[in-house]
Amino acid sequence: MSSSLRLEEVTADNVEAACGLRVRPDQEGLVKPVSWSLAQAYATPGTAWPRLVFDGDRLVGFVMAFFDIRFRPDDAGPRSGLWRLNIAADQQGHGYGRFAVRAVCEEIRRRGGTRATVSWVPGEHGPEGFYLGLGFRLTGETSGDQVVGELELGGDA
Repeated sequence: MSSSLRLEEVTADNVEAACGLRVRPDQEGLVKPVSWSLAQAYATPGTAWPRLVFDGDRLVGFVMAFFDIRFRPDDAGPRSGLWRLNIAADQQGHGYGRFAVRAVCEEIRRRGGTRATVSWVPGEHGPEGFYLGLGFRLTGETSGDQVVGELELGGDA
């Protein structure tokens, strides 16, 4: 993994490239496209935190976090976590997703959070192994057709 990895805000200068980012065809039904995520971010500016993942000058992915929301009215408290992760089809397997998840976890910690939440569509080409490999644990909850995982942020993500 490159030492020039960084997250950048989505701007007028990079939004077109961001919307052109595509995951593998077998993943398209498992994660919304970046354009959809940016529309959600626009509609929820106090909650969504969209960022582009760059390796040097090359756009390799998109990540969007959420902060301080309740999934359900009976939640004990607000949650923060990973809302969306899209790594370009030809850039997967190089550590960019791991970098993006760690960056989201660091932002949650910076904001005073102690756990990260993520949900995903289970299935053959889904990201379950990736998230479990990062230390997320299934909570037994579901959110629509997705399963929910959480990661305690006491140590490294």
